[in-house]
Amino acid sequence: MVEYITHNSDVLTEAIYPEAVIMFSVNLFRTLPPSSNPTGAEFDPEEDEPTLEAAWPHLQLVYEFFLRFLESPDFQPNIAKKYIDQKFVLSLLELFDSEDPRERDFLKTILHRIYGKFLGLRAYIRRQINNIFYRFIYETEHHNGIAELLEILGSIINGFALPLKEEHKMFLIRVLLPLHKVKSLSVYHPQLAYCVVQFLEKDSSLTEPVIMGLLKFWPKTHSPKEVMFLNELEEILDVIEPSEFVKVQEPLFRQLAKCVSSPHFQVAERALYYWNNEYIMSLISDNAAKILPIMFPALYKNSKSHWNKTIHGLIYNALKLFMEMNQKLFDDCTQQYKAEKQREKYKLKERDEIWQKIEVLAQQNPQGLKDLKKDKVLMRRKSELPQDVYTIKALEAHKRAEEYLTANQEAL
Repeated sequence: MVEYITHNSDVLTEAIYPEAVIMFSVNLFRTLPPSSNPTGAEFDPEEDEPTLEAAWPHLQLVYEFFLRFLESPDFQPNIAKKYIDQKFVLSLLELFDSEDPRERDFLKTILHRIYGKFLGLRAYIRRQINNIFYRFIYETEHHNGIAELLEILGSIINGFALPLKEEHKMFLIRVLLPLHKVKSLSVYHPQLAYCVVQFLEKDSSLTEPVIMGLLKFWPKTHSPKEVMFLNELEEILDVIEPSEFVKVQEPLFRQLAKCVSSPHFQVAERALYYWNNEYIMSLISDNAAKILPIMFPALYKNSKSHWNKTIHGLIYNALKLFMEMNQKLFDDCTQQYKAEKQREKYKLKERDEIWQKIEVLAQQNPQGLKDLKKDKVLMRRKSELPQDVYTIKALEAHKRAEEYLTANQEAL
Protein backbone atom coordinates (compact mmCIF):
# COMPACT_ATOMS: atom_id res chain seq x y z
CA MET A 1 0.00 0.00 0.00
CA VAL A 2 2.82 2.43 0.90
CA GLU A 3 4.61 1.74 -2.38
CA TYR A 4 1.39 1.91 -4.37
CA ILE A 5 0.35 5.33 -3.03
CA THR A 6 3.92 6.63 -3.47
CA HIS A 7 4.55 5.58 -7.08
CA ASN A 8 1.09 5.92 -8.61
CA SER A 9 -1.00 8.98 -9.37
CA ASP A 10 -4.76 9.53 -9.29
CA VAL A 11 -5.22 6.84 -6.64
CA LEU A 12 -6.75 9.09 -3.96
CA THR A 13 -10.41 8.91 -4.82
CA GLU A 14 -12.98 10.42 -2.50
CA ALA A 15 -13.85 7.00 -1.07
CA ILE A 16 -10.23 6.50 0.07
CA TYR A 17 -10.23 9.48 2.49
CA PRO A 18 -12.56 8.13 5.22
CA GLU A 19 -10.98 4.67 4.97
CA ALA A 20 -7.42 6.05 5.35
CA VAL A 21 -8.37 8.18 8.38
CA ILE A 22 -10.28 5.28 10.03
CA MET A 23 -7.36 2.91 9.38
CA PHE A 24 -4.94 5.40 10.98
CA SER A 25 -7.24 6.02 13.98
CA VAL A 26 -7.95 2.35 14.68
CA ASN A 27 -4.31 1.31 14.55
CA LEU A 28 -2.64 4.24 16.32
CA PHE A 29 -5.02 6.03 18.68
CA ARG A 30 -4.54 4.19 21.97
CA THR A 31 -4.01 4.74 25.68
CA LEU A 32 -0.28 5.10 26.35
CA PRO A 33 1.29 3.06 29.19
CA PRO A 34 2.64 4.87 32.29
CA SER A 35 6.08 6.40 31.83
CA SER A 36 8.95 4.12 32.82
CA ASN A 37 11.81 6.66 32.43
CA PRO A 38 12.89 8.98 35.25
CA THR A 39 11.33 12.42 35.09
CA GLY A 40 12.43 15.98 35.69
CA ALA A 41 16.07 16.78 36.40
CA GLU A 42 16.81 13.05 36.89
CA PHE A 43 16.28 12.32 33.18
CA ASP A 44 19.42 12.48 31.06
CA PRO A 45 18.74 12.00 27.33
CA GLU A 46 22.38 10.99 26.76
CA GLU A 47 22.47 8.38 29.53
CA ASP A 48 18.89 7.06 29.85
CA GLU A 49 17.76 4.78 27.05
CA PRO A 50 14.25 5.57 25.75
CA THR A 51 11.57 2.91 26.11
CA LEU A 52 10.82 1.63 22.61
CA GLU A 53 7.35 0.59 21.45
CA ALA A 54 7.15 -3.21 21.09
CA ALA A 55 4.63 -2.99 18.24
CA TRP A 56 6.72 -0.45 16.27
CA PRO A 57 7.18 -2.56 13.06
CA HIS A 58 3.39 -2.55 12.68
CA LEU A 59 2.90 1.09 13.75
CA GLN A 60 5.69 2.28 11.47
CA LEU A 61 3.89 1.01 8.35
CA VAL A 62 0.69 2.82 9.36
CA TYR A 63 2.59 6.07 10.01
CA GLU A 64 4.45 5.81 6.69
CA PHE A 65 1.23 5.19 4.77
CA PHE A 66 -0.59 8.11 6.36
CA LEU A 67 2.36 10.46 5.82
CA ARG A 68 2.54 9.50 2.12
CA PHE A 69 -1.22 9.98 1.99
CA LEU A 70 -0.90 13.56 3.32
CA GLU A 71 2.09 14.39 1.09
CA SER A 72 0.58 12.97 -2.09
CA PRO A 73 0.20 15.51 -4.96
CA ASP A 74 -3.40 14.24 -5.34
CA PHE A 75 -4.30 15.01 -1.70
CA GLN A 76 -7.27 17.39 -1.47
CA PRO A 77 -7.73 19.14 1.92
CA ASN A 78 -11.29 20.16 1.02
CA ILE A 79 -12.34 16.52 0.97
CA ALA A 80 -10.11 15.44 3.89
CA LYS A 81 -11.37 18.16 6.25
CA LYS A 82 -14.60 16.19 6.71
CA TYR A 83 -12.58 13.43 8.40
CA ILE A 84 -9.45 15.13 9.77
CA ASP A 85 -11.22 17.31 12.35
CA GLN A 86 -10.61 18.70 15.85
CA LYS A 87 -11.26 15.34 17.52
CA PHE A 88 -8.70 13.69 15.23
CA VAL A 89 -6.09 16.40 16.01
CA LEU A 90 -6.69 16.09 19.77
CA SER A 91 -6.13 12.30 19.63
CA LEU A 92 -3.00 12.89 17.55
CA LEU A 93 -1.61 15.35 20.12
CA GLU A 94 -2.18 12.86 22.95
CA LEU A 95 0.24 10.46 21.23
CA PHE A 96 3.08 13.00 21.59
CA ASP A 97 3.56 11.69 25.14
CA SER A 98 4.84 8.41 23.68
CA GLU A 99 8.25 7.37 25.03
CA ASP A 100 9.40 6.08 21.62
CA PRO A 101 11.33 8.90 19.84
CA ARG A 102 10.66 7.26 16.44
CA GLU A 103 6.90 7.60 16.95
CA ARG A 104 7.23 11.22 18.12
CA ASP A 105 9.29 12.03 15.03
CA PHE A 106 6.53 10.73 12.71
CA LEU A 107 3.88 12.58 14.75
CA LYS A 108 5.87 15.82 14.44
CA THR A 109 5.98 15.56 10.64
CA ILE A 110 2.30 14.55 10.34
CA LEU A 111 1.08 17.39 12.59
CA HIS A 112 3.22 19.85 10.64
CA ARG A 113 1.64 18.69 7.35
CA ILE A 114 -1.86 18.96 8.82
CA TYR A 115 -1.10 22.48 10.10
CA GLY A 116 0.13 23.50 6.66
CA LYS A 117 -2.79 22.04 4.68
CA PHE A 118 -5.78 22.73 6.97
CA LEU A 119 -6.11 26.47 7.58
CA GLY A 120 -9.26 26.04 9.64
CA LEU A 121 -7.45 23.86 12.19
CA ARG A 122 -4.44 26.13 12.78
CA ALA A 123 -5.84 28.17 15.69
CA TYR A 124 -7.20 24.99 17.31
CA ILE A 125 -3.82 23.21 17.01
CA ARG A 126 -1.99 26.16 18.60
CA ARG A 127 -4.56 26.33 21.40
CA GLN A 128 -4.31 22.62 22.20
CA ILE A 129 -0.49 22.75 22.17
CA ASN A 130 -0.77 25.65 24.64
CA ASN A 131 -2.95 23.49 26.88
CA ILE A 132 -0.32 20.72 26.85
CA PHE A 133 2.35 23.26 27.84
CA TYR A 134 0.21 24.73 30.63
CA ARG A 135 -0.44 21.27 32.08
CA PHE A 136 3.27 20.45 31.80
CA ILE A 137 4.43 23.70 33.49
CA TYR A 138 1.88 24.00 36.29
CA GLU A 139 0.73 20.42 36.98
CA THR A 140 2.69 17.37 35.86
CA GLU A 141 6.19 18.65 34.88
CA HIS A 142 6.39 15.51 32.75
CA HIS A 143 5.68 15.09 29.05
CA ASN A 144 7.80 13.22 26.51
CA GLY A 145 6.94 15.34 23.47
CA ILE A 146 7.76 18.91 24.55
CA ALA A 147 10.87 19.13 22.33
CA GLU A 148 8.95 17.94 19.25
CA LEU A 149 6.03 20.31 19.89
CA LEU A 150 8.47 23.23 20.27
CA GLU A 151 10.16 22.21 17.02
CA ILE A 152 6.80 22.44 15.23
CA LEU A 153 6.15 25.82 16.87
CA GLY A 154 9.57 27.07 15.71
CA SER A 155 8.42 26.58 12.10
CA ILE A 156 4.99 28.08 12.86
CA ILE A 157 6.52 31.19 14.51
CA ASN A 158 8.83 31.61 11.53
CA GLY A 159 5.73 31.96 9.32
CA PHE A 160 3.86 34.48 11.51
CA ALA A 161 2.80 37.61 9.63
CA LEU A 162 3.83 41.06 10.85
CA PRO A 163 2.79 42.86 12.95
CA LEU A 164 2.45 40.01 15.46
CA LYS A 165 -1.02 39.37 16.86
CA GLU A 166 -1.56 39.96 20.57
CA GLU A 167 -2.31 36.24 21.13
CA HIS A 168 1.14 35.35 19.76
CA LYS A 169 2.84 37.82 22.10
CA MET A 170 0.87 36.38 25.03
CA PHE A 171 2.02 32.90 24.02
CA LEU A 172 5.64 34.06 24.28
CA ILE A 173 5.19 35.69 27.69
CA ARG A 174 2.81 33.19 29.31
CA VAL A 175 4.01 29.89 27.84
CA LEU A 176 7.53 30.02 26.39
CA LEU A 177 9.11 32.02 29.23
CA PRO A 178 7.60 29.92 32.09
CA LEU A 179 8.89 26.78 30.29
CA HIS A 180 12.36 27.91 31.48
CA LYS A 181 11.55 27.14 35.12
CA VAL A 182 10.80 23.40 34.68
CA LYS A 183 13.42 21.00 36.08
CA SER A 184 13.76 19.02 32.83
CA LEU A 185 14.71 22.11 30.77
CA SER A 186 17.80 20.39 29.31
CA VAL A 187 15.59 17.95 27.34
CA TYR A 188 14.02 20.69 25.17
CA HIS A 189 16.13 23.84 25.73
CA PRO A 190 17.62 24.13 22.17
CA GLN A 191 14.13 24.12 20.61
CA LEU A 192 12.82 26.57 23.25
CA ALA A 193 15.70 29.00 22.70
CA TYR A 194 15.11 28.83 18.93
CA CYS A 195 11.43 29.78 19.40
CA VAL A 196 12.31 32.74 21.66
CA VAL A 197 14.93 34.06 19.21
CA GLN A 198 12.45 33.69 16.33
CA PHE A 199 10.01 35.94 18.19
CA LEU A 200 12.68 38.59 18.80
CA GLU A 201 13.72 38.56 15.15
CA LYS A 202 10.06 39.17 14.26
CA ASP A 203 9.50 41.94 16.83
CA SER A 204 12.44 43.57 18.63
CA SER A 205 10.10 45.39 21.06
CA LEU A 206 9.62 42.04 22.86
CA THR A 207 13.29 42.00 23.91
CA GLU A 208 12.77 43.75 27.25
CA PRO A 209 9.97 41.48 28.58
CA VAL A 210 11.88 38.40 27.37
CA ILE A 211 15.17 39.31 29.07
CA MET A 212 13.39 40.43 32.25
CA GLY A 213 11.48 37.12 32.19
CA LEU A 214 14.73 35.16 31.88
CA LEU A 215 16.24 37.09 34.79
CA LYS A 216 13.10 36.36 36.82
CA PHE A 217 13.46 32.59 36.27
CA TRP A 218 17.28 32.61 36.54
CA PRO A 219 18.43 29.46 38.41
CA LYS A 220 19.94 30.06 41.86
CA THR A 221 21.55 26.71 42.70
CA HIS A 222 21.54 24.60 39.51
CA SER A 223 24.77 25.44 37.64
CA PRO A 224 24.19 23.36 34.45
CA LYS A 225 20.84 25.12 34.01
CA GLU A 226 22.57 28.48 34.57
CA VAL A 227 24.98 27.68 31.70
CA MET A 228 21.95 26.98 29.47
CA PHE A 229 20.49 30.38 30.38
CA LEU A 230 23.81 32.05 29.51
CA ASN A 231 23.86 30.25 26.13
CA GLU A 232 20.33 31.44 25.33
CA LEU A 233 21.05 34.97 26.53
CA GLU A 234 23.99 35.23 24.14
CA GLU A 235 21.76 34.10 21.26
CA ILE A 236 19.30 36.85 22.22
CA LEU A 237 22.05 39.48 22.44
CA ASP A 238 23.22 38.47 18.95
CA VAL A 239 19.89 39.74 17.51
CA ILE A 240 19.14 42.57 19.96
CA GLU A 241 18.67 46.13 18.72
CA PRO A 242 20.96 48.75 20.37
CA SER A 243 17.90 50.78 21.44
CA GLU A 244 16.47 47.71 23.22
CA PHE A 245 19.83 46.82 24.77
CA VAL A 246 19.91 50.17 26.61
CA LYS A 247 16.61 49.29 28.37
CA VAL A 248 17.92 46.05 29.89
CA GLN A 249 21.67 46.64 30.26
CA GLU A 250 21.70 47.38 34.00
CA PRO A 251 19.73 44.34 35.34
CA LEU A 252 21.37 42.17 32.68
CA PHE A 253 24.95 43.03 33.68
CA ARG A 254 24.15 42.84 37.39
CA GLN A 255 23.25 39.20 36.73
CA LEU A 256 26.38 38.69 34.61
CA ALA A 257 28.48 40.13 37.46
CA LYS A 258 26.98 37.45 39.76
CA CYS A 259 27.80 34.78 37.17
CA VAL A 260 31.42 35.98 36.87
CA SER A 261 31.67 35.68 40.68
CA SER A 262 30.22 32.14 40.67
CA PRO A 263 32.44 29.51 42.36
CA HIS A 264 31.30 27.08 39.64
CA PHE A 265 33.98 27.68 37.01
CA GLN A 266 31.77 26.67 34.03
CA VAL A 267 29.24 29.39 34.90
CA ALA A 268 31.98 32.03 35.31
CA GLU A 269 33.72 30.82 32.14
CA ARG A 270 30.53 30.94 30.04
CA ALA A 271 29.72 34.46 31.24
CA LEU A 272 33.26 35.68 30.44
CA TYR A 273 33.06 34.25 26.90
CA TYR A 274 30.64 37.12 26.17
CA TRP A 275 33.76 39.32 25.90
CA ASN A 276 34.81 37.24 22.86
CA ASN A 277 31.62 38.16 20.98
CA GLU A 278 32.25 41.12 18.66
CA TYR A 279 28.64 42.35 18.50
CA ILE A 280 28.21 42.18 22.29
CA MET A 281 31.53 44.02 22.71
CA SER A 282 30.29 46.80 20.40
CA LEU A 283 27.16 47.16 22.57
CA ILE A 284 29.28 47.22 25.74
CA SER A 285 31.64 49.79 24.21
CA ASP A 286 28.74 52.12 23.37
CA ASN A 287 27.41 51.88 26.93
CA ALA A 288 30.65 51.44 28.91
CA ALA A 289 29.82 54.33 31.28
CA LYS A 290 26.85 52.29 32.65
CA ILE A 291 28.26 48.77 32.34
CA LEU A 292 31.85 49.11 33.63
CA PRO A 293 30.87 50.39 37.13
CA ILE A 294 28.55 47.36 37.47
CA MET A 295 31.07 44.77 36.24
CA PHE A 296 34.32 46.21 37.66
CA PRO A 297 34.01 45.06 41.33
CA ALA A 298 33.23 41.46 40.32
CA LEU A 299 36.02 41.37 37.72
CA TYR A 300 38.67 42.99 39.94
CA LYS A 301 37.89 40.86 42.99
CA ASN A 302 37.80 37.54 41.11
CA SER A 303 40.95 38.34 39.13
CA LYS A 304 42.79 37.46 42.36
CA SER A 305 40.40 35.46 44.52
CA HIS A 306 38.82 32.94 42.10
CA TRP A 307 40.16 29.43 42.59
CA ASN A 308 40.33 28.55 38.86
CA LYS A 309 43.33 29.86 36.91
CA THR A 310 41.48 29.72 33.57
CA ILE A 311 39.01 32.25 34.99
CA HIS A 312 41.92 34.54 35.93
CA GLY A 313 43.04 34.63 32.28
CA LEU A 314 39.52 35.37 30.99
CA ILE A 315 39.03 38.12 33.59
CA TYR A 316 42.33 39.75 32.65
CA ASN A 317 41.19 39.70 29.03
CA ALA A 318 37.87 41.39 29.97
CA LEU A 319 39.63 44.02 32.10
CA LYS A 320 42.09 44.71 29.28
CA LEU A 321 39.23 45.26 26.81
CA PHE A 322 37.51 47.64 29.25
CA MET A 323 40.77 49.53 29.71
CA GLU A 324 41.18 49.93 25.94
CA MET A 325 37.59 51.17 25.61
CA ASN A 326 37.91 54.04 28.09
CA GLN A 327 41.13 54.47 30.07
CA LYS A 328 39.84 57.38 32.18
CA LEU A 329 36.64 55.57 33.16
CA PHE A 330 38.66 52.45 34.00
CA ASP A 331 40.97 54.48 36.28
CA ASP A 332 37.97 56.13 37.95
CA CYS A 333 36.39 52.74 38.64
CA THR A 334 39.70 51.46 40.03
CA GLN A 335 39.99 54.41 42.42
CA GLN A 336 36.36 54.14 43.43
CA TYR A 337 36.71 50.39 44.10
CA LYS A 338 39.84 50.92 46.23
CA ALA A 339 38.19 53.78 48.15
CA GLU A 340 35.15 51.57 48.83
CA LYS A 341 37.42 48.80 50.12
CA GLN A 342 39.18 51.28 52.40
CA ARG A 343 35.82 52.41 53.79
CA GLU A 344 34.86 48.79 54.46
CA LYS A 345 38.17 48.18 56.26
CA TYR A 346 37.67 51.33 58.33
CA LYS A 347 34.16 50.23 59.32
CA LEU A 348 35.41 46.77 60.33
CA LYS A 349 38.23 48.32 62.36
CA GLU A 350 35.81 50.74 64.02
CA ARG A 351 33.47 47.90 64.94
CA ASP A 352 36.33 45.81 66.40
CA GLU A 353 37.44 48.79 68.51
CA ILE A 354 33.93 49.25 69.91
CA TRP A 355 33.74 45.58 70.90
CA GLN A 356 37.16 45.80 72.54
CA LYS A 357 35.97 48.80 74.61
CA ILE A 358 32.89 46.85 75.70
CA GLU A 359 35.09 43.91 76.78
CA VAL A 360 37.39 46.22 78.75
CA LEU A 361 34.42 47.79 80.56
CA ALA A 362 33.07 44.36 81.38
CA GLN A 363 36.43 43.28 82.83
CA GLN A 364 36.62 46.47 84.94
CA ASN A 365 33.25 45.71 86.55
CA PRO A 366 33.40 42.01 87.56
CA GLN A 367 30.82 42.57 90.36
CA GLY A 368 28.23 43.42 87.74
CA LEU A 369 28.81 40.05 86.12
CA LYS A 370 28.44 38.28 89.48
CA ASP A 371 25.17 40.12 90.13
CA LEU A 372 23.84 38.98 86.81
CA LYS A 373 24.72 35.37 87.61
CA LYS A 374 22.92 35.42 90.99
CA ASP A 375 19.74 33.42 91.18
CA LYS A 376 16.79 35.71 90.99
CA VAL A 377 13.82 35.16 93.36
CA LEU A 378 10.96 33.80 91.36
CA MET A 379 7.88 35.95 91.80
CA ARG A 380 4.38 35.48 90.50
CA ARG A 381 3.62 38.15 87.95
CA LYS A 382 0.42 40.02 88.54
CA SER A 383 -2.16 39.14 85.95
CA GLU A 384 -2.92 41.88 83.50
CA LEU A 385 -6.02 40.20 82.15
CA PRO A 386 -9.26 42.23 82.23
CA GLN A 387 -11.22 41.60 85.48
CA ASP A 388 -14.92 40.87 85.65
CA VAL A 389 -16.63 42.04 88.89
CA TYR A 390 -19.21 39.24 88.93
CA THR A 391 -16.58 36.56 88.40
CA ILE A 392 -14.46 37.92 91.28
CA LYS A 393 -17.49 37.93 93.67
CA ALA A 394 -18.39 34.36 92.68
CA LEU A 395 -14.82 33.22 93.34
CA GLU A 396 -14.74 34.89 96.77
CA ALA A 397 -18.04 33.28 97.75
CA HIS A 398 -16.92 29.86 96.52
CA LYS A 399 -15.90 27.30 99.18
CA ARG A 400 -14.03 24.07 98.65
CA ALA A 401 -15.44 20.71 99.77
CA GLU A 402 -12.97 20.56 102.71
CA GLU A 403 -14.22 23.92 104.00
CA TYR A 404 -17.82 22.64 104.05
CA LEU A 405 -16.73 19.51 106.01
CA THR A 406 -14.77 21.59 108.57
CA ALA A 407 -17.72 23.94 109.10
CA ASN A 408 -20.13 21.01 109.70
CA GLN A 409 -17.74 19.35 112.20
CA GLU A 410 -17.41 22.57 114.20
CA ALA A 411 -21.17 22.86 114.33
CA LEU A 412 -21.40 19.36 115.75
